[in-house]
Amino acid sequence: MRQPTQADRPVRVGMLGWADACLALAALVCVVPAAAQDVVRSGRALADVPTRLVPASGAPATTLRKQELSGSLASRTQDTTLQRSAGPQTILREAEVPRERLEQTRALLVELKARPTPEQAISIDLPADVLFDFDKAELRADAAPSLDKAAELIKSYATAPLTVLGHTDGKGTDAYNDALSLRRAEAVARALQRHTQRQARLEGRGKREPVAPNTTPDGRDDPQGRQLNRRVQILIGVPRKEGR
Repeated sequence: MRQPTQADRPVRVGMLGWADACLALAALVCVVPAAAQDVVRSGRALADVPTRLVPASGAPATTLRKQELSGSLASRTQDTTLQRSAGPQTILREAEVPRERLEQTRALLVELKARPTPEQAISIDLPADVLFDFDKAELRADAAPSLDKAAELIKSYATAPLTVLGHTDGKGTDAYNDALSLRRAEAVARALQRHTQRQARLEGRGKREPVAPNTTPDGRDDPQGRQLNRRVQILIGVPRKEGR
């Protein structure tokens, strides 16, 4: 048998190195990843999942501050307070009044305690006890100031129709009170016509339209209520529009 020579040894060494390389490669291929994860699908719709917003961890805080103006212009706010006027809640039909008579008309509306009717007429009540003696229809001398003020107010509404209504308290018959209230309305209308050159429609309402009770709840006489009911009412109507 031939003994191996020195030349044979490198061949065996090379073969052994190749085998070791193949074994190492096989070991790498067969390695299972250590961090394997399982994927699970959910059948729940994302629309049914509530959304909750939370600040991110470590996010900087946001603070809102009023910015100081560096220029000379600055905003200024002023409180506004609405207060009730001392006069009528509404300036009655101001568009009909000439501009030069506005202030005077406003003052007269307050002084005469004018009020609007449902038909938008201006109503003034003049106490009969100031205008007439008891059970009389002749104007007293001291009735002039009240009638002068009413006439000045009427002048501010140059095209408005006028109506004068007489009213009495609850004592007496309807026939007597109707006649007395009409005579008093006529006396007031004549005085107003002398100041304004305008005629008024007349009517005696008697005791049919009281503004206060004539008696107390227990049936006794109420002098204060009857005094309020004795009055002459002046109505400054709404002018008719053309074509009506």
